[in-house]
Amino acid sequence: MNRIFFTISIFIIGIVFLFVFLFDKTPTAYKKFQDSNNNYFSLCATCPPGFKLTKENKCENVNLYMQYDSPNNKGLGGLKIGLPEVRDGFSPQQMDLGRYLFFDPILSSDNKISCASCHNPELGFSDGKAKSEGMNGAVLERSAPSLWNVAYLKRLFWDARANSLEEQMQGPLFSPHEMASTSEEILKKLNLSKEYRQLFREAFGTKNEKDSIQMNEVFTAITAFETSLISLNSRYDQYAHGFANALNEKEIEGMNIFRSFVARCAECHTPPLFSNQQIAVIGSPEPNADFFDEGAQETFNDATMRGGFKVPSLRNIEKTAPYMHSGHFKTLKEAIAFYTKGRGHAVPKGENLYLHWHIWEPQLSDEEVERIHDFLKTLTDETFMPEIPKKVPSGLPIS
Repeated sequence: MNRIFFTISIFIIGIVFLFVFLFDKTPTAYKKFQDSNNNYFSLCATCPPGFKLTKENKCENVNLYMQYDSPNNKGLGGLKIGLPEVRDGFSPQQMDLGRYLFFDPILSSDNKISCASCHNPELGFSDGKAKSEGMNGAVLERSAPSLWNVAYLKRLFWDARANSLEEQMQGPLFSPHEMASTSEEILKKLNLSKEYRQLFREAFGTKNEKDSIQMNEVFTAITAFETSLISLNSRYDQYAHGFANALNEKEIEGMNIFRSFVARCAECHTPPLFSNQQIAVIGSPEPNADFFDEGAQETFNDATMRGGFKVPSLRNIEKTAPYMHSGHFKTLKEAIAFYTKGRGHAVPKGENLYLHWHIWEPQLSDEEVERIHDFLKTLTDETFMPEIPKKVPSGLPIS
């Protein structure tokens, strides 16, 4: 009896499999997804949050600050002022391809380091280290800046040596101390990947199966993803747009101190980007007394910029400790307190720096420092945090 039941069961299972084989209408993409052990990749055809899709399949950034005039036309005093010109206009497929590349260690020579290794989404797209680590644990010269709102930045790196995101990424990609790769090596690996060849065809549209991936397409895709990292929906932004209850009394007090002529924070960290994108020499201390980072002096060959660095945006600042180009200050309160200890108090002996004229002696009280600290935490916004891929097309472990 059991043998008869077993035989009938096998027969029924066989009929079911035959039926599925003959009449299965499952989409080809889904079959491929199943057949490759969940390693199938496809690109998103919709724009990330904060963008609208045009008829030309381009993603344009949209935000409430677009209703205000630019700082150049209306000054810097109010809350309702416009942002700098944004970098946008990439296709959703290019942005999504860039997301995969950003998290894929295939771009490094040892297949262990990705862009996200130094720009971790969970750490404000920084890395939580005083100075970043590169190839084989090499300690780099400076800390990793946040990538939030880089679409608005005109110069990149602490010393402002890059004029575009495409130019900037070539620094870490090709530096022997960071990702230590070359264009030839990157293209060889990407072109050997059937997954990436398909994704690049999907993202750039004009390619056929015989066309090779080009380096400028790699730069474009990563740039496209980085421009999607928009952070403009913090509690401060809600307050600036008219929602009075978005901030409490202490935070509003801190905002007023931040913007005051006494503290002068907003003169360099100008809302709404919270950076004027200029070079400032502030006399920030170096952790190593035997080393002085000349900063933008090398970039511009200008001695007046010795020890000068690009004013960073304060967006998501509570996420990106430690602070300054050298990561010298472990906490946000320490960084704030630095500015109230007197002009040039931390300049190393033997250095005669041309300190920025905004750097003076505000002599803020401990309570005022606390209030500024309270206010800066209202600049945190990760509403548009991108989805971190669970797998990348190379099949390598995400670093």
